[in-house]
Amino acid sequence: MDRKYVLTALGYALVGLVLGIYMAASKNHGQLVAHAHIMLVGFVVSFIYSVIYKAWLTDQTSKLCVAQYICHQVGALVLVSALFCMYGNYADAAVLGPILGISSILVLIGMILMKIIFIKQTKNS
Repeated sequence: MDRKYVLTALGYALVGLVLGIYMAASKNHGQLVAHAHIMLVGFVVSFIYSVIYKAWLTDQTSKLCVAQYICHQVGALVLVSALFCMYGNYADAAVLGPILGISSILVLIGMILMKIIFIKQTKNS
């Protein structure tokens, strides 16, 4: 799971950097919010999860770990995609609002699951 998280984190970093370079080159910073979420929720949080898995968690194949990964990645991908559509004026904010809410909750569930996994697996350390 640690390797999956590193690869995913680096993918988000590449997308975020390309978007940042595009905004700088075009002098249009309208996607700043989407860029920030790609870099923070996508790259930074995913990378921190990879470090947690590598440093502390020994059972990385449990159903709870898989559920945690899926919750975070689906939530992050939908969140940043919806933000990109909203700030690029590709879709109405009224339509994207519920999607943003649900995807944010998925990211939150991923964080809660990470805390549960960490507590369970490091209980006796």
